[in-house]
Amino acid sequence: MTQASQQETIKDLIGVGFGPSNLALAIALEELAESQGRALDALFIEKQRDYRWHGETLATQSELQISFLKDLVSLRNPTSPYSFVNYLHQKQRLADFINLGTFYPCRLEYNDYLRWAAEHFATQAVYGEEVLRIEPELTQGRVEHLRLVSRDAEGREYSRRARSVVVGSGGTPKIPETFAAFKNDPRVFHHSRYLSSLSQLPCNAGKPMRIAVIGSGQSAAEAFIDLNDSYPSVKVDMILRASALKPADDSPFVNEIFAPDYTDLVYNEPADQRSKLLDEYHNTNYSVVDLNLIERIYAILYRQKVAHQFRHNVLCRRQVDAVVGNAEGIELTLSDLATGQQQTHRYDAVILATGYERRSHRDLLAPLAGYLEDFNVDRNYRVLTSPDLKASVYLQGFCENSHGLSDTLLSVLPSRAAEIGRALYQDLPSLRTLPLPEAVLSRA
Repeated sequence: MTQASQQETIKDLIGVGFGPSNLALAIALEELAESQGRALDALFIEKQRDYRWHGETLATQSELQISFLKDLVSLRNPTSPYSFVNYLHQKQRLADFINLGTFYPCRLEYNDYLRWAAEHFATQAVYGEEVLRIEPELTQGRVEHLRLVSRDAEGREYSRRARSVVVGSGGTPKIPETFAAFKNDPRVFHHSRYLSSLSQLPCNAGKPMRIAVIGSGQSAAEAFIDLNDSYPSVKVDMILRASALKPADDSPFVNEIFAPDYTDLVYNEPADQRSKLLDEYHNTNYSVVDLNLIERIYAILYRQKVAHQFRHNVLCRRQVDAVVGNAEGIELTLSDLATGQQQTHRYDAVILATGYERRSHRDLLAPLAGYLEDFNVDRNYRVLTSPDLKASVYLQGFCENSHGLSDTLLSVLPSRAAEIGRALYQDLPSLRTLPLPEAVLSRA
């Protein structure tokens, strides 16, 4: 039975998810409140029990792939107390970080930065609840409010009402069809569950294992390196369809496509030109690996040749044609895309570093589908709707086709959050005045 949470209260905004996107929005709304003279009554619902960003993938070799200056705020407001630099200062590590001589913190530290920032918004966040659906509330044929139904780990359901919703629920692990039947087999798991799944395998106790890593991107490469470094009893086959591991293009001119101004250029292009831009720069973000990791993997394989001790393989041009599980292991039938020759390999475990899908918003908003224009959005990320839907819906991280490749990345968080924040104030002009939050500087 669904429980009403403060049923008489209608929130100005409910955010689905409290990852970096909606955390950046919370910060932007706090800063906007000071300039607007009033604060939105906002709440963010996060399905994880505590704040973690890619917590299951924070292996020892995981490093951020963009500059720390592309944090939650700095590109919009470099003087903000929520900057990564101020985080380092508060943690008394600023001088030490400078001595590292890098722009790229490890993901473990960046996760800690996000948690530090999120702690400032503890009263605006609910953890341990997954939003199941977003429903319309009809009043005289119009939808003034939305109802969000969520469920906690114990199965209890909750209902909350809002004048506007921002969906930032992130990506969903992409499972290839050939592995769909193995979703309950602990020997086959997506990279998003890397740490907890590995902890249940015999290699965690030092026992020999042969593991396949499926994929050609950064996650696959990081898994390969971590298995090599942390699990000396493990032999790894990295299996990819491409003819080689390819480096990510992060050269300066190409990186300009991730600047906030570039979003305007992409959005203002006709649909066919947008597609060309996405295809042209696909190698900046998808199925590519940092060059230093590629060099490390190549060096590992080369040293194997020198020592005549062949522990790992990188199998290029291979397609998984069939998967069979039995008591002895997981058998993969691989075909060479160049020759068509097939071989069957047996593994003790398979890691699917096969990326993520961006469609969770469609499931959440399915009850509103009749009011939506196929989930298309305007420049400010508001979903285009029929006139009967007065409540506003915004999307964060689901607008790559209209706003460019940076939409799923950290690069545009500050500017996008400000754009959505300003649009929210325009959507809700008759808001009652709420007390402003205590001074930002006093809480940093």
